[in-house]
Amino acid sequence: MEEEKCHSGEFEVGGYQWRLVLYPNGKKNSDGNGHISLYLAIAHTNDLPLGWEVNVNIRFFVFDQIRDKYLTIQDANGRVRRFHNLKTEWGFAQLLSHDTLNDPSNGYLLDDTCVFGVEVFVIKATGKGETLSMINQPQHNYFTWRIDNYSNLKGEAYFSEHFTVEGRRWELKLKPGGSETGADTCLSLYLCLGDSEILPPNRKLYAKYKLRIRDQVHGNHLEKTVENWFSDPNEGYGFHNFLSKRDLQDTSKGYLVGEGVLIECKIDVISVVNDFSSN
Repeated sequence: MEEEKCHSGEFEVGGYQWRLVLYPNGKKNSDGNGHISLYLAIAHTNDLPLGWEVNVNIRFFVFDQIRDKYLTIQDANGRVRRFHNLKTEWGFAQLLSHDTLNDPSNGYLLDDTCVFGVEVFVIKATGKGETLSMINQPQHNYFTWRIDNYSNLKGEAYFSEHFTVEGRRWELKLKPGGSETGADTCLSLYLCLGDSEILPPNRKLYAKYKLRIRDQVHGNHLEKTVENWFSDPNEGYGFHNFLSKRDLQDTSKGYLVGEGVLIECKIDVISVVNDFSSN
């Protein structure tokens, strides 16, 4: 019987494709019973040259959703791990015990959701490489978009002005008439990479963020959290049915005041890739 495991989406660091592999019930042949196991795996190894090997420093992260901080797990002294044809995964069979994970006071499991991250430091013989880091609560991560004369919005889609977080340009996308499951009944709201933001081939950008429409009367704001890997500036991620048109027009809700709507975005976590050189 195959072990239960799940994979993250692929991401690119140092010219290689990677993914996280999570074993919720532990990796059995590595003494992972009673724990969750987390590994970094190199992908598409059939595309790599004969005799390939990749040397990597790795740090794993588990997000404490109560205290808004990360637990960091790494090898002692930053040990370098060598990936090759016979060893395509490195990680921890006993990352966290199930007792620690399931204890609500620790904040790792909240609303049946866990957040994991990894920092990958690829060491190349040329002395050059790349690191991918997860930045928690980056600077200038809050953006407000005020829309006046909302009832006059007759187009299919509208975009906010650009805003910058950790050197990347972003914009909000609003569809007043809704889209897909929210068509004709809701307004749809998304976060997009700015249209001038072009990522290198095969590289993706991770973000965890909150989308919000303010209740301008009572302060009972409508807020939803989403996380995704971005690669295409034309592709936005958010909610087709963010807010129903009925609730928007209900003046007691406070979302539409004097024909004005306040939309906000807060990016809580973002990935950053940095080049480095030993020269």
